[in-house]
Amino acid sequence: MPVQNAEIAAMFDQTADLLEIKGENQFRVRAYHRAARTIDGLPQSVRSMLSAGADLTELPGIGKDLAGKIVDIVTTGHFKLLDQLKKKMPGQLGDMTALPGLGPKRVKLLYDKLKVRTLDDLRRAIKTGRLHELRGFGPTIEKKLAGALAKPVVVKRFKLAVAEAEAEALATFLRDGGRVVVAGSYRRRRDTVGDLDILVTSEHGQTIGDRLVGYDNVAEVLAHGPTRTAIMLRSGLQVDVRAVPEESYGAALLYFTGSKAHNIALRGLANERDWKLNEYGLFSGKRRLAGATEEEVYQKLGLAYIPPELREDRGEIALAKANQLPKLVTVEDIRGDLHVHSDWTDGTASIEAMAMAAQARGYAYMALTDHSRRVAMAHGLDPARLARQIREIDKLNAKLKGFTILKGIEVDILKDGSLDLPDSILSRLDVVVASVHSFFDLPREAQTDRVLRAMENRRVSIIGHPTGRLIGEREPYDIDMDRVMSAAHDLGCFLEINAEPDRLDLNDIHSHAAKSKGVKVAISTDAHSANGFQYMRFGIDQARRGWLTADDVINTRSLAKLRKLLKR
Repeated sequence: MPVQNAEIAAMFDQTADLLEIKGENQFRVRAYHRAARTIDGLPQSVRSMLSAGADLTELPGIGKDLAGKIVDIVTTGHFKLLDQLKKKMPGQLGDMTALPGLGPKRVKLLYDKLKVRTLDDLRRAIKTGRLHELRGFGPTIEKKLAGALAKPVVVKRFKLAVAEAEAEALATFLRDGGRVVVAGSYRRRRDTVGDLDILVTSEHGQTIGDRLVGYDNVAEVLAHGPTRTAIMLRSGLQVDVRAVPEESYGAALLYFTGSKAHNIALRGLANERDWKLNEYGLFSGKRRLAGATEEEVYQKLGLAYIPPELREDRGEIALAKANQLPKLVTVEDIRGDLHVHSDWTDGTASIEAMAMAAQARGYAYMALTDHSRRVAMAHGLDPARLARQIREIDKLNAKLKGFTILKGIEVDILKDGSLDLPDSILSRLDVVVASVHSFFDLPREAQTDRVLRAMENRRVSIIGHPTGRLIGEREPYDIDMDRVMSAAHDLGCFLEINAEPDRLDLNDIHSHAAKSKGVKVAISTDAHSANGFQYMRFGIDQARRGWLTADDVINTRSLAKLRKLLKR
């Protein structure tokens, strides 16, 4: 029963939440959250690491006790402590932390003061106005909770990184000489994925299906036939596997990659020529014109090959017809990372270790951007500690060869738009990432004005994770991105595509809008560990979906050219 890293991380995060509700000490709570972040950021599965004889205690934040618990989870598929906590927890308290605005502290307060145990209890407390009795439960939170409780259950979508772990494990399991490709929104690299469509080149679909239903991670078999088998994984992710012959592989891959709108447009081009396009090929009557590869289908339709990330019917077909598609940015174009944390605040590795990890990826530079003092939970830096860090970076740069640590900070944008640190210390830095970490519920105009004021400070280089969303956990705050982008263009400020899989912020739509306004972006990982650098590919995915080229991204430049860009 293979357990993915994301599942282990989710178990640890939920355990931390339940421990906090239970009133356990904060050290223990933070230990589980930290372990969750470490596990989620690993470049390979814990299962494969253990098979290779890895010592989990060498990982940041993983001691002997936690390492033993991870081994148990991988072995059994269950976490005993979490199961025990769920049994002891009254009602549905453990589920309430998923509601907007309800962290463990507020859930505990609801239980302690109002005896709220279930979602129905919460509904009654809202209806009777009892939430007003509690400090910190204002009208905004009440409105959000009421809205969330009134919504019907929606089909779950999975973060791209979670879907990727499941997809790669399945592709490896199914690969047996033929080609195995994961299509659908996954191949288009959407930020969330509803299900997985997998194509396998084989004349023996029944055999492929038989193999799939024997996969250890199957929770339910939904369909099992000679060409298509569908399963539900334990995570709730549905997987459809189709066996296709080689001569139809390209047409099938094109069809099942989508999007629906893109496919309709392609079929329209075929119909104009009295041809027919489907998952089996491109036909003139009964004669197959193309179908073995995607390239030959596009070529026959008079189009340049369109990368999967662009297949959303947003103008890509017209450009492909004119052979004017943009040359999309790639991971290989990136020269450095401009948003990185260390153990000076809430990171898990030293500055030097982060620098060495960045250099090992072929980067020429890295901006160290630890939190400012407003983020107290992260042990944010005040001016004195930041000054000490600057001196430490100078010492490291003196001994590093072929690599530069840029001095930076992720400075908090305060409620009124002022910055958490004075200009006197910010002026000593190479990179200032300004971010919103509080007061997410401000009205649209106030939130927008807040960010605009921060951008007017010429010390600010980049606006970090500009909409503040956490996928599946927190909606973007209400902000006029059109005004923000216009100001960024006029002021010479840059916007961030935060590649952390929980954020992917800017998203693809906003990235495209930034490009149309001539606003350049930084694609950064927000790495809190050496493993976090691997997230760069997810930021690249969103940039490509937004039609961005290497020229649209500032950290594709050499260090000398980057320094010129950063000067305002």
